[in-house]
Parts: sequence; structure tokens; C-alpha cells
Amino acid sequence: MRLAFLIPPMMLLAACGSEKKAEDATEVSINAGDDQGGVQIKAGKDGGNIKIGGEGASIDIDIPDFVDLDIESDFDIDGVKLYPGSKVTTVDVDANDKNGADKAVVKLGFTSPAAPTKAADWMAGEFAKKGVKVTRTGDTLAGKDKDGADFRINFAPDGANAKGQVVITKV
Repeated sequence: MRLAFLIPPMMLLAACGSEKKAEDATEVSINAGDDQGGVQIKAGKDGGNIKIGGEGASIDIDIPDFVDLDIESDFDIDGVKLYPGSKVTTVDVDANDKNGADKAVVKLGFTSPAAPTKAADWMAGEFAKKGVKVTRTGDTLAGKDKDGADFRINFAPDGANAKGQVVITKV
């Protein structure tokens, strides 16, 4: 598989720590494959499952909960992290390398302790400091990372705070 950029999200599944409570666990879904088989990983507060399939063999394993993920500390786009105090609520990775087409979409749901405009302003400023060009439409930022993947960060109101989604697309 030529999906080496999936290694960091998969490494997050092995992260250690004990600060999070089960009810705060990030829901993680990874679906990756190529012409010879694939890997599916689902994890959250109630545990998870790993499925690996290929020519002539398959593995299906239940796994314990991953309440100790620390995705917020590990996630960034070209050195820019989410607004301070943000919490990643979901991670969804869908990737494949079929018929020579290497494609992936990574989606991260999050909450931020600031209004959408404030969080978007802060992140736009951080991207500018790193020399990453972004366009802004309302409270949505869009750009291309140094590896050529397109990204979009949507901010929406959630009471006085923001909730949103990061979508990274690599084709």
C-alpha cells in the first residue's frame, strides 16, 4: 500500500495516557485498503474492532476502549493546531489504493471554547504565520497543505462556542 500518510492516525490508536474519561472518548474510524485487501479500525468509548482482510486470510479482533487518545496534541496542518482548548470528538479516515489511484479523506469533528469567528480568526492568523495560504468564506477556511492535500475547516455556532469539522482530501 502506498498509504504511508495514514501511519500517524493509526499511531494515535496506540497512544498512552489516562487523563480522559470514557464518556469523553474520541470516536475513531479508519478504513484503508488496496487491490489485495484492507484494514478497518473502529474505536470509541465502548471499545472497538480491527478487521484485516486479504487474499486467503482475514482477521477480526475486538479491542478494548481507547479512552486515552490524545489527538488534540498530535493533530496539526503544517504546524497549525486547532484553536487552544479544542477537543476532537470524531476521527474518520477513509483511504484506498485501488487500480493505482491513491485517495484518502480524513474528517475530524471538534468543539472549540470560542465563538466560530474568533476560532476562525485565530487559525487564519496561525496559518499566515506559517506561510500557509488559506481562503476564507464566512467562518470556513480552505487551503492546500505542503504535501498537496486540500483541507477545509468549518466552524459553526454551538451555543457561545464553536463546533466544526476539518476535512483533508488527498488525491
